[in-house]
Amino acid sequence: MELLWQRPRRKTLVDWPEDVNTRLDVLVRAAAAAGEQTSRSQVLAALVTAAEVSPAAIAELLHSYRQMAADALEADNVREDLPSVRSPGRTRTKR
Repeated sequence: MELLWQRPRRKTLVDWPEDVNTRLDVLVRAAAAAGEQTSRSQVLAALVTAAEVSPAAIAELLHSYRQMAADALEADNVREDLPSVRSPGRTRTKR
């Protein structure tokens, strides 16, 4: 049986706030804490495939995101209780 996660790949450039990027890293660390070996792209793909394909549901998600305070993710983005995960590939430097 062919699995969706093994299908041909497509690179996608995502431009989003730094806190959202950090949140994705925290989600990867949470998966690692649950015993999963995964990547940022697999976490994103899982979230996209789990989203309800309903105009009202997507509109509600967008509205909630657009109304978030600038510091809304701060507490979760510094989770010391989660393991650190080193992503493969080049290390990015902070500007």
